[in-house]
Amino acid sequence: MAFGFFSGELLLLCAVACALRDSKNTWQQSSRLPQVPTEVECKAHSLFLSVDIPASGREPRFEAIDATGAYPVTESYGAQCGYTYSVQPMLGRVDLRASYFSCHTGNQNDEVFTFMFGVFVMDESGKESFFNVSKTCSVPPLSPRVVTCEENYMEVSVRTDLPTAGSIKEDFSAALAVAQSSAVEAWQVMLQQEGQQSEVMSIEDAATLGYFIMVTPGRLVFRTTFGQRHASVKMVDGGAAEVIQATVFFRRNWMVVMVDLVAACSLDKGSFDGYRLHWRTPPVRTPLVVGPSLRREYIGMGVDGEVVDERAVKDRGYYVTVGEETVGSSISSAAGSGIRKHNVVRQMATPPVPRPPFSVNRESVRGYSVAVGKETVGSSFSSAAGTGIQKGVVTKHDVVRQMATPPVPRPPFSVNQTTLEERVFQVFLGNIPSDVELVSVELNGQEISVSTAAQMGYSITRVSEGKDTFAYIIRVPFDDQFVVKQYTSAGFEYSLEIKWTLNIRPQMEAYYHYSSVSALIVDALPPVFDSMCTDSGISFMKDHQQYDYLWDIAIGSYTLTPQLASERGYILTNDSTTLKLAVPLFTIGYVYEDITLQQFYGTFELLARNAKTLEIEQSSAKRCLFQTTELLVCSTEGVMSVVADITKVVPSADPARTTLLDINCRPQETDETTVLFSFGLNTCGTRFQIDQQYVTYENEIIFHEMYSTDSRPVITRDAAYRMTMRCIYPVRDTESLFVDRKFRAETPGIGQIKDPVKVPPQMLKPMQTVTKPSFWGSVARKPAEHARVGQWSAPLDKYAQ
Repeated sequence: MAFGFFSGELLLLCAVACALRDSKNTWQQSSRLPQVPTEVECKAHSLFLSVDIPASGREPRFEAIDATGAYPVTESYGAQCGYTYSVQPMLGRVDLRASYFSCHTGNQNDEVFTFMFGVFVMDESGKESFFNVSKTCSVPPLSPRVVTCEENYMEVSVRTDLPTAGSIKEDFSAALAVAQSSAVEAWQVMLQQEGQQSEVMSIEDAATLGYFIMVTPGRLVFRTTFGQRHASVKMVDGGAAEVIQATVFFRRNWMVVMVDLVAACSLDKGSFDGYRLHWRTPPVRTPLVVGPSLRREYIGMGVDGEVVDERAVKDRGYYVTVGEETVGSSISSAAGSGIRKHNVVRQMATPPVPRPPFSVNRESVRGYSVAVGKETVGSSFSSAAGTGIQKGVVTKHDVVRQMATPPVPRPPFSVNQTTLEERVFQVFLGNIPSDVELVSVELNGQEISVSTAAQMGYSITRVSEGKDTFAYIIRVPFDDQFVVKQYTSAGFEYSLEIKWTLNIRPQMEAYYHYSSVSALIVDALPPVFDSMCTDSGISFMKDHQQYDYLWDIAIGSYTLTPQLASERGYILTNDSTTLKLAVPLFTIGYVYEDITLQQFYGTFELLARNAKTLEIEQSSAKRCLFQTTELLVCSTEGVMSVVADITKVVPSADPARTTLLDINCRPQETDETTVLFSFGLNTCGTRFQIDQQYVTYENEIIFHEMYSTDSRPVITRDAAYRMTMRCIYPVRDTESLFVDRKFRAETPGIGQIKDPVKVPPQMLKPMQTVTKPSFWGSVARKPAEHARVGQWSAPLDKYAQ
């Protein structure tokens, strides 16, 4: 009796699928349901059908359709008939893989395969609708022997027209014809288990045990699920492989034909070391291979249906090792293939991190899923017993494994890249996955979108870190409005709290990262002047420092410049090492206090202002005691103070007999020669006039003479001498003209004194009211004896300079 054996060998070719010649055929969808996102593609050993999970969250279900009817693809039925149903929660879809030799697939000469499925989708109201999907795949010629290890079944197909003795080929073809008619009982299946007695049964009995055999135009197909009682598990170098040995034989005349349909699949589930996904399988030689002769033709690897060459394997981060006992493969979780999805996990920090008002830390985590295909092609030489004929048989071994990493933490990190010389905060936010985008930043509590930040002048750039990670860099000047600035004993400290808001696409799930940066400028304190009192005024001096450019020196609201010093009579000296300022007494900027006939205090203040914000950050003031000679002070509070020696012009004048225009306003102090008057500009008969530039206040010191009569001396109210005093203020600096009985001015006024003028009594006439068009304003009304408005003893024009 002659026996014909058809066998092959298991080698691992790491691949998902070969490129197919016709993978772009159109698919049809019924009009009973709006378009549902669906993808159909012809792979190397199966049809790939993917349907998005609808908004209801209910997973779609499938029915295989052929001329005999529609058959629901359940878990058990799918394993029997060559269908694999896989849910992809990270992508929100379900995948269906259908073997080219699945039960309800049209087959034309093992080259053209036609599929039709009904897809049932349930909406949010619970109503179920369906649509049909059809696809025709044209595949390259299959290897003489193909072993497929799917996730839920093992399948082996053998070409029935292998080159052998002509009589054997003829008898086998005839046996196939018999099998395809009614003589199924003529076929027998022998199941062998290592260490156990072989068991022979009919094809029908084998089907009841979960072993399915079908005949195609040119191939014999055997399929079964994992974990059958006739299967055995082999351990090789710590790895397990499940082997099922089935032999189909039949008698034809004087010859028995036997077809070896052995399948062997690795049981390795894969592992993840934190960076790479690993999967390995033993290179099982027996019982798939008869004889020692083996030639490996190629080993490749791919992910998600793409087979690549050795160079691409390296470029993409794939790795294949072929050892004596195992064949291993691994793929980096950062490789450009597979399925990635980022989610946010929320967990409380322990111990709590003081970041009010937020008490939850959020980090990005990544799950990585890879459908790894192992494809082995080898050549085996075996003898046909009784004939002595050796023929090479090519075996292709496909393995499909879907592996997923556990959630891999991908927390962002920030780096302070600030350089003090630039005076700009630069913060680097790294480890940002490619499907995450920055949407806003919060600077010390002020949230700004990325687009608005760009309009406001902030620099936010995105830079690449690797194949699938990015980083963001933000730059914020120290002097920005949101940066906190404060003085410390060590120097000038700037601080910035940044809250980064990132969104994961496409679900737009937000998570946050916090960065806190600060910078200490040791020498960047506002300048402080050394000051000194002199007989003629006050002098200031300071040495130049590195960061002097950060501040402006000001007197009131005016920046100290050479021009300002020249206009006001200051003496400014500024060389490469030192700044000196001499401020003569009675120049603009002094504040006078505690004036008496003997002495008074004069205060002068220099201000250090932030050069950008103009905020006052330091003050250098000096108060000095000066001897009183003669002075006229026009204060910002609206008080005119005058000290005058009236005997220089009128030696016989009696200071005690002087008054102001209001004769009830007498001097606060007098001595033999000098008087001191201090009065508000809205009292004592003070007059004022306004033009477009100045407001001028005027009063007079009146000298009253004593006349003698025969009976007694008489003091006349007709003054023989008058001394005119004026305070002139710029209109723009005056905020109030006594409407609310208060005077406020930004700067002191300019005082003028006119020498006493003798006015003979017969020439004294009532004063004229000035009615110039430029005159406007009013004073708060006092009692009648004080309300003398708009009367002048002499024209003002010569004094208002």
